[in-house]
Amino acid sequence: MKWKRITAVLLSAVLAAGLAGCAGNGNNSTGESGNGDVPDEPVKIATKPMTEQFILGEMLRLLIEEKAGYEVELTKGIGGGTSNIQPAMEKGEFDLYPEYTSSGWILVLGHEAGEVDDEEMLSKLQEEYEENYDMTWIGLYGQNNTYAVVVRADTAEEYGLETCSDLAAVSDQLVFGGNPDYIERADGLPGLSEAYGLEFKDIKDIDIGLKYEALRNGDTDVTNGYTTDAQISQDDVKVLADDKGYQVNYFCSTVVREDTLEKYPKLKETLELMDGILTDQKMAELNYQVEEEGKDEAEVAREYLVSAGLLED
Repeated sequence: MKWKRITAVLLSAVLAAGLAGCAGNGNNSTGESGNGDVPDEPVKIATKPMTEQFILGEMLRLLIEEKAGYEVELTKGIGGGTSNIQPAMEKGEFDLYPEYTSSGWILVLGHEAGEVDDEEMLSKLQEEYEENYDMTWIGLYGQNNTYAVVVRADTAEEYGLETCSDLAAVSDQLVFGGNPDYIERADGLPGLSEAYGLEFKDIKDIDIGLKYEALRNGDTDVTNGYTTDAQISQDDVKVLADDKGYQVNYFCSTVVREDTLEKYPKLKETLELMDGILTDQKMAELNYQVEEEGKDEAEVAREYLVSAGLLED
């Protein structure tokens, strides 16, 4: 019995030493691996259910994997967008996602549109997200995915249209076709019409996926779009300038948890690589490659990052 007790003590000591050795090569209290460089868990990225976000998510994934060396888990197309991704971020289910400035300002923080100008917006978002959610915003990609007033190119040429103010002078001769929610929401067509004095000859409800087809077919003359829509990259349509600055801006950036930045030391500098790499026109062209040419969003993302000098071919 005495020998068995000594054996048990020795065995316990060996097991304890073995477990200590395993602990040195596995997770520690910070969630990082034993070498102190690469965390064992992947960086979890979410995107909204739209082509632009799919491409941006792939850009973020590629940069994080290839520049920072971290594994990534990318979840595309979260239904409800901000309304479901933000709560999941708060719970730690995701680490980061691409978000738009006015969406964060209005939908998450509950502010009114236009309360601050664009120069102040990012710093205000960073301040309030850090205070309320232990999150921050890193960089601005460059494109502004806001509402746009779109006409056929031949219509613009016929009436000399460059701005929404130009449109007001001839709107009573033209037909507007837009998706129902834009026609009804206060900051959509009603607000735009009030700001510019628009009075269209007719207004038609058009399914969101058919707006550009109706425009090109001549069923409508004017429609609502977004400044990075794939169809806007083509020469047969024209975006009219919002010369009165009615629309608020939706610049894209990365929202990331503060504890994620602590856990992944190379992440911040990697996310900063996205700063200023896009324009409205370039984003529209990338969306067109996916939606109209049938390219895979990961392929489109990689090709663009290579062309921008951020990844090697």
